[in-house]
Amino acid sequence: MNLDELRAYCNAKPGVSEDFPFDEKHLVLRVGGKIFAITDVTSERLRVNLKCDPALADELRQLHPEITPGYHMNKRHWNTVDFAGAVPEERLLWLLDHSYALVLAGLPKSKREAIGEEEGPC
Repeated sequence: MNLDELRAYCNAKPGVSEDFPFDEKHLVLRVGGKIFAITDVTSERLRVNLKCDPALADELRQLHPEITPGYHMNKRHWNTVDFAGAVPEERLLWLLDHSYALVLAGLPKSKREAIGEEEGPC
């Protein structure tokens, strides 16, 4: 998966927006105004910070050397995932979906309803 494919996949989800709030190289993907993914668009390797359930985060880090504690993030709740590594694409898509779902589920009901989700899909 490359950066364009990542953006297309995420932007196809309800309520997703993207911006560069920190600088011109760190793309932030949000749902309902809350971050679910961050990546450096200037990096040669696609690495993405994704939110993750803490118990699952530890398990994923043990299974995949390409999944590490979130760089510059709360390491209990965020992973940095090397999308250019050996993690299968279906797992990468699942990790994106999981991050999106966690953030969506944490939004107030009114925001979820505005996005079109009665409850978060988590």
